[in-house]
Amino acid sequence: MTSITLTFFEEKHRETLYGFYLPEDQEKFTAMPNDALKKCEEDPGRKPVVITASDQTVGFFVLHTGEHIKDFTPNPNAMVIRALSINHSEQGKGYAKEAMMQLPTFVSSNYRRINELILAVNFKNTPAKQLYEKAGFVDRGQIKHGPVGPQYVLHYDL
Repeated sequence: MTSITLTFFEEKHRETLYGFYLPEDQEKFTAMPNDALKKCEEDPGRKPVVITASDQTVGFFVLHTGEHIKDFTPNPNAMVIRALSINHSEQGKGYAKEAMMQLPTFVSSNYRRINELILAVNFKNTPAKQLYEKAGFVDRGQIKHGPVGPQYVLHYDL
């Protein structure tokens, strides 16, 4: 497997991200990069991150801090991971798992005050939940209502 790199979004990534394709059964569980980028432009607490492999943009997610994550946690030093996607043509290569394995180091080196990572995964999205748990995220029994039904809220202590 090619190793991946996590980098903050730059304009050079936009065209590839706007061309991402996900099948309908995956797209219902996440925001597409073009929609997520628009929200990042409106909310300074959202920082877009690009997953690259061999200098090719293969994935995307958003790191979210601030007032708008209070429905996940009262912890002011927490960060929510949103809108993770791997372009369909690049799936099955281990990129998402590798990105989640690198994420704690990436966050710690860029956000020193953050001590907890949080994400929500739909009850029906079993492969994603398994991926996050393999990367060290823990289900503490917290449930949140999401746009397509109930979601597990998973935690990772830094």
